[in-house]
Amino acid sequence: MTRKDFKSAVAAFFAALLVSLPVAAQTDGTDVESLLESLAQADSDTAAERLERQVITEWSKSGSPAMDLLLRRGKDALERSEFDVASEHFGALTDHAPDFAEGWLGLAQAYYGAERFGPAMDALERVLALEPRHFGALRGVASIHEQVDRPALAYRAYERVLELRPHDPEVQQALERLERQVRGIAL
Repeated sequence: MTRKDFKSAVAAFFAALLVSLPVAAQTDGTDVESLLESLAQADSDTAAERLERQVITEWSKSGSPAMDLLLRRGKDALERSEFDVASEHFGALTDHAPDFAEGWLGLAQAYYGAERFGPAMDALERVLALEPRHFGALRGVASIHEQVDRPALAYRAYERVLELRPHDPEVQQALERLERQVRGIAL
């Protein structure tokens, strides 16, 4: 896989993570904790996908119409690959709602799209400080480590993603690909 193909695949994942959510999706009052537990133990791809959407929907609830608007505008800009515009919207969102992890995830995606890996990693660290089980952020961390040629760190992050969402063939492929690179390097 070339660097360009890899970057495209990661960008597609990030975009799907943010923009594929149904706006009015409901979780039937189930809390994120139990959804994450169910996701980690899902027995089929279909069940895992449904649970993942529910988790992401819960994480995407800011509790503020104004913050939801900034989130939507940032997502729309990401869809158009307008990374500077997306950064502005997500930057405003994180300024006004610093404890809303999805704002930081969007900011990380905008930075990643602009190939600003340092700021993207900083934003991902903020996501993980707020929600340590955020599989999207962990996948982003792994992708950046892989991009900057830190295969052992990428491998560890991908392992954690797979613990949280075991039905991810792209992460399984990444682990197989990286395993060849990290042989001989203590994990």
